[in-house]
Amino acid sequence: MIVLKYLAILGRYLIVMGRTFSVPEKMRMFFKSYVKEMAQLGVNSIGIVLLISFFIGAVICIQMKLNIQSPWMPRWVSGYTTREIMLLEFSSSIMCLILAGKVGSNIASELGTMRVTQQIDALEIMGVNSASYLILPKIMGMMTIMPFLVIFSSATGILGAYATAYVGHVLAPDDLTLGLQHSFKPWFMWMSIIKSQFFAFIISSVPAFCGYTVEGGSVNVGKASTDAVVTSSVLILFSDVFLTQLLS
Repeated sequence: MIVLKYLAILGRYLIVMGRTFSVPEKMRMFFKSYVKEMAQLGVNSIGIVLLISFFIGAVICIQMKLNIQSPWMPRWVSGYTTREIMLLEFSSSIMCLILAGKVGSNIASELGTMRVTQQIDALEIMGVNSASYLILPKIMGMMTIMPFLVIFSSATGILGAYATAYVGHVLAPDDLTLGLQHSFKPWFMWMSIIKSQFFAFIISSVPAFCGYTVEGGSVNVGKASTDAVVTSSVLILFSDVFLTQLLS
């Protein structure tokens, strides 16, 4: 019964996505909504991304220095491991988990409120494809802004590492720079951006589905928002395993 339940939910999700990815009826309205969602979901998240990335970069650098550095290893190892962790996992996977909580709950509660107040029903009565009108700009906006968030996160994490070098005197800045430059593979940056595109789709489409299909009153909107965050987080972690294996 549980398997059938989840298969039914998957079927409803695919149906909603099928309606979402249709040609917008008015491109001018779509572009206006697209820019608005890109600002609301992505640009407004830059602050929390920069703040968290800065301190995570600093903490990773300190932990690597304290736990990995030894007389048997080169002094640049701390900088090298900090760069690899920021590029390969934090700037894409962990940051998207954080955004799933902020962006996902926002999308689910917004569409859920529109559903229970019958605004979506009103759009359907007027002959508007409500799924495409409401969900498509959110997905496209999030997928557009996500590569920039990844780049900002990586750069700010490295600045946090330099803060520990210059302010905290955890390790010499020259050793950190040498580690950051050691055996750098540009593909890792592209890999992080590619992964973030999949995660951006998850954290915009899944909460949108949860909010769009909510039934009942305002209590159910809160439940849908919680389900959206939990489901998005699980799917991000699940897909991260396969994407890392596929792209490595």
